[in-house]
Amino acid sequence: MDSVSDPPFHEAYKILFDRTPENINGSDNDFLVAEECQLPVIDLSRLEESDESVREECKSHIARASRDWGFFQVVNHGISSDIFSRLRCEQEKVFRQPFEKKMKEDKFLNFSAGSYRWGTPTATCIRQLSWSEAFHIPLTDILGSSRSNSLSSTIEQFATTVSSLAQTLADILAEKMGHKSTFFKENCLANTCYLRLNRYPPCPTAFGIHGLMPHTDSDFLTILYQDQVGGLQLVKDTKWIAVKPNPDALIINIGDLFQAWSNGVYKSVEHRVMTNPKLERFSMAYFLCPSNDTVIESCREPSIYRKFSFREYRKQVRDDVQKLGTKIGLPRFLTHEGSSNIASA
Repeated sequence: MDSVSDPPFHEAYKILFDRTPENINGSDNDFLVAEECQLPVIDLSRLEESDESVREECKSHIARASRDWGFFQVVNHGISSDIFSRLRCEQEKVFRQPFEKKMKEDKFLNFSAGSYRWGTPTATCIRQLSWSEAFHIPLTDILGSSRSNSLSSTIEQFATTVSSLAQTLADILAEKMGHKSTFFKENCLANTCYLRLNRYPPCPTAFGIHGLMPHTDSDFLTILYQDQVGGLQLVKDTKWIAVKPNPDALIINIGDLFQAWSNGVYKSVEHRVMTNPKLERFSMAYFLCPSNDTVIESCREPSIYRKFSFREYRKQVRDDVQKLGTKIGLPRFLTHEGSSNIASA
């Protein structure tokens, strides 16, 4: 590990390490090697075809993957391999900065104060620790910025493309639910969406530690660019499966808000990142989020979720994490009928 740039995980979480049995990994089924799979791959160039049947087939594939997997990959998405290479290079430069300097990121990167995050401040045991560091950047810090440096310009190119892609995918998923809607364009704006630059340092420890704890995303859609190291896993048919990296693809996953809006049709699936003992991993994620006052309401009746504002949802998640060490999410917002449906499933 780079003692200068890496966060001080062992020092900060010494109490958790000291009270964790060293054989935790050997008896923990959650950390068994998962089967590797290829996510559904969708060629977005088919949306530009003159033949309407080709376009509609592509839209149907997007909706089916969102129902059956909650995850899929897209190729021909408009981001060149050159931009991907530059993203990786710029991320490496940022995260190579000394830890103390990253803690003052608003000074040297001009990001909003509090952008830099690492570890899991609420962790009460090793299982709740995420061995990672990240810059959590509001889109308004990037788009139309007066700053001109290689990092901001490269991220802006990425952000501009994925922002447009997220709206396109949201509109398609709404259309496939029978709703041609302006909801997403009106409520998911540059000042409500954000990017997260992630780095997962090597984790040379015998303990079973996640790079990112199992979770679902509290947004409508997430668009992820990842390197080729691997480590992303998701739940499919009650089993953890490892996602095989595809250098040409972006990964799309459905968030909690889209599951609620679609009345449970599109699936927000639990996923995690596993640590690697020798290799660091980089990724960059875009989150399609609404304003805090936006009310999320199922588009079909009878609704299995009660309507709620994004502010209310975020507060409930935050409260649960602080009190329980983990997120509960959508089950907190089930209607009586929704609870009955799940109980009988």
